[in-house]
Amino acid sequence: MPDFDSTGFDSTCDLYDRFEKTARVADPVFRDFGQRRKFAGEAVTIKCFEDNSRVKETLGTPGKGKVLVVDGGGSLRAALMGDLIAKDAVKNGWEGVVIHGCVRDAAVLATLDLGIKAVAAIPRKTVRNGEGQAGLPVNVAGIRVNPGDLVFADEDGVLVLAAEEFGAAA
Repeated sequence: MPDFDSTGFDSTCDLYDRFEKTARVADPVFRDFGQRRKFAGEAVTIKCFEDNSRVKETLGTPGKGKVLVVDGGGSLRAALMGDLIAKDAVKNGWEGVVIHGCVRDAAVLATLDLGIKAVAAIPRKTVRNGEGQAGLPVNVAGIRVNPGDLVFADEDGVLVLAAEEFGAAA
């Protein structure tokens, strides 16, 4: 992965201008929930639907330099991450989380040093039946995200680049 920190890019707008032909820009469906508004890292992917087992498991592992991208199918019925799982993410050094779905405990999430983008907040938690898949390409908000892609997020949105492309231009 190219050497950069979570705030080492000017903006997603500047990145788009630089990589216009190949940048993948997510549809503008995300809201900011974490304290960090600007974050970046290597994509770690999960596909799950109303079951946050893989999210909890993954954010409980070291995440320095990584962004978890969750294809939750855009479900608005249950939260895929709440305060306890998000606190684990902070403890384990994750840069951020992008969830095509919901979160809960929004007031606490806003105090955590973590980038969090999700579609909405809802009080209902998910079930945990051990469902979901990790480490595969996912489709989130109109774009494909592959494990190892670079995810950049700020107040203007979410932009994804292939790691090789960013590294070649650095």
